[in-house]
Amino acid sequence: MIDFGRNHFELFDLPARYVVDADALDRAYRALQQSVHPDRHAAGDDTARRLAMQASARVNEAYRTLGDPVERARYLLALQGTDPLAGSNTALDVDFLERQLDRRERASEAAAARDAAALERVIDETRAEAASAEARLGALLDTGGPLAQACGQVRELAFLDKVVRDLDHLLVEVEA
Repeated sequence: MIDFGRNHFELFDLPARYVVDADALDRAYRALQQSVHPDRHAAGDDTARRLAMQASARVNEAYRTLGDPVERARYLLALQGTDPLAGSNTALDVDFLERQLDRRERASEAAAARDAAALERVIDETRAEAASAEARLGALLDTGGPLAQACGQVRELAFLDKVVRDLDHLLVEVEA
């Protein structure tokens, strides 16, 4: 069974860093999930089955958190005692917000014209900015950069992630 006192990184024997080896995370997840999966403990008593379900849920939660760039950053910052998306931490750079407003306007125009190619260009541009934000965030978190700056990058990345999801849904509607 797993040690519920270990953090997500410790659970998978990974260094507590923003940049993670996705293959190592996947391998560790599969190995750990195989050992704690409730089916392996179906013949056990109620306590063993309940612990197996809790362990499996914890492993799944840890994997989802570490596999998602925004959630991984939030988790790392939470380990340091801060939440970049807490109610009082909502400030975003005005230039950043203006770029997103411009993107949404261009996406709306492309959708209205049923121009999937133009919409895909906006999506690609947004994904490129998100990748750049991830790289900056990784550099900040993995080198002990200023927490306030890292929090700002997490907020931007979370915003960009939402924009990409919204634009992907819009593209599906345009292509339908």
